[in-house]
Amino acid sequence: MGLTSTTVLLLAVLSAVLLFVGTVWKWPRLAGPGRRAVGARVALLLATQLALFASVGLAANRAFGFYASWADLFGQETEQGVVVDHAGGGPLRVVDTRRVEGGGGRPEFGGRIQKVVVDGRTTHLASPAFVYLPPEYFDPAHRGRTFPAAVVLTGYPGTAEALVDKLDYPRTARGLAEDGRMQPMILVMMRPTVAPPRDTECVDVPGGPQTESFFAEDLPAAVASHYRVNRGPGGWGVIGDSTGGYCALKLAMHHPEVYGAGAGLSAYYKAPSDPTTGDLFHGDATRRDEADLRWFLKNRPAPATSLLVTSSKVGESNYKATLEFIELAKATHRTRISSIILESGGHNFNTWRREIPPTLEWISGRLGGAERPVTSADHPVDQK
Repeated sequence: MGLTSTTVLLLAVLSAVLLFVGTVWKWPRLAGPGRRAVGARVALLLATQLALFASVGLAANRAFGFYASWADLFGQETEQGVVVDHAGGGPLRVVDTRRVEGGGGRPEFGGRIQKVVVDGRTTHLASPAFVYLPPEYFDPAHRGRTFPAAVVLTGYPGTAEALVDKLDYPRTARGLAEDGRMQPMILVMMRPTVAPPRDTECVDVPGGPQTESFFAEDLPAAVASHYRVNRGPGGWGVIGDSTGGYCALKLAMHHPEVYGAGAGLSAYYKAPSDPTTGDLFHGDATRRDEADLRWFLKNRPAPATSLLVTSSKVGESNYKATLEFIELAKATHRTRISSIILESGGHNFNTWRREIPPTLEWISGRLGGAERPVTSADHPVDQK
């Protein structure tokens, strides 16, 4: 049974309830002073507490999508990482297709979500992702049209499924487009952890995973090889929350020629150093400094890109840092900066759900979609 299955959660809750009832029922019989009675009381209390904590943890994981499987939870996820480049295979493979919730059966009315695997041809990293294709992608009237694309990143550890099922990016994008509040866009939803279980903070680690290059080079090239995306300047954006928000801002700042806009929801502005990251820079002071986004704005030429940052006056630890970042970006007179500042809101899904619709509208207004004829070099997706 999977970590996120309803059965596992119900069993944990049932165990907690039965242990609680059993403790109350047996307590008078175990009230004696002997070692066996004391040991039995301790065992019952510990078992009840463990069952209760397991129930709360499983429920929180289902709600927020921290871990996708038992292997992911215990740091044993080995599905991704360095891959062998199979001769004749493309850099992007579709492994599953599903409907957008509430979108109807036909793709030209509801769009489609495809689960894919992206193989990085230069970094030799691989990662699963979910690609949302809007209804217009399948409309015969738009066969000659390319679409702007936005990479959407989770926090760490996070799961790509949470972007689809918990944060509702596809359904939100479809609804906003239907209301004329944003243009139809392709969304590439994934987690920034492309070398699990390590949190690489979208850094090119010396002698290690080249995560920044994967997102700046391999991912756009792989998506463009399979879908009708706008390949010109200003055709790509990137959005993320928490760790993904830091990555989104950094990618837009370091690679404005690729990402014309970047939105960091509850982002921080400097790569942490802890047991999940390991040594990211191996003594390279330049890499370390450039990974500090406030240092970058102060000491490097201002990138010609658009940035959006979000925070809350109450509930977010990045509030003061966000205000400082805004002032630094404004002082460049080259980097366009926007913000969403809530009166209150924690570092959680509920806060990000309030910020996602205006964020999608914002990024849509800063990306361009071009009309061009479809040629034999294109790879239109199957209409399943």
